[in-house]
Amino acid sequence: MATYWYVLHSKPHKEELLAEQLELRRIETFAPHIRVQVVNPRARKVRAYFPGYLFVHVDLEHMGLSALQYVPGSAGLISFGGEPAFVPDGLIHAIRQRVQEIDSAGGELFDVLKPGETVMVHSGPFAGYEAIFDVRLPGTERVRILLKLLRNRTLPVELPAGFVRPGKKS
Repeated sequence: MATYWYVLHSKPHKEELLAEQLELRRIETFAPHIRVQVVNPRARKVRAYFPGYLFVHVDLEHMGLSALQYVPGSAGLISFGGEPAFVPDGLIHAIRQRVQEIDSAGGELFDVLKPGETVMVHSGPFAGYEAIFDVRLPGTERVRILLKLLRNRTLPVELPAGFVRPGKKS
């Protein structure tokens, strides 16, 4: 009996329903969520780290593919060449650790900062400096800011997104 982690694709906005359905079937799931800093107080303060996906820990030989394919909210397992792709335990551990780091840093900045807005650096070697938000770096939890120096010069710096907060409006 060999259990592995697999990635299950959910139907749009059905991650929570799918996780509940799997838990009712006593299937171990991992649907990482991170805290986010939002401007709108009514916006969700927790978001899926991998929207549309969750991890399941199962023995597919014992359970069979159909047990996961027809769960309400499921869009099927992620497969390559017709074979369900498993995720190494080490990667699941690394994802859990990364989510914990983001949460302990105060959460992730999603949809809060726009290019050109003033930010304050509150952590790291540039803590206390004012900067201009440039861009969120795709595929990472990092941002590029333009650190304000003397004589209106700026220096591009890449930092973890959790190190900056919205600053005063210009």
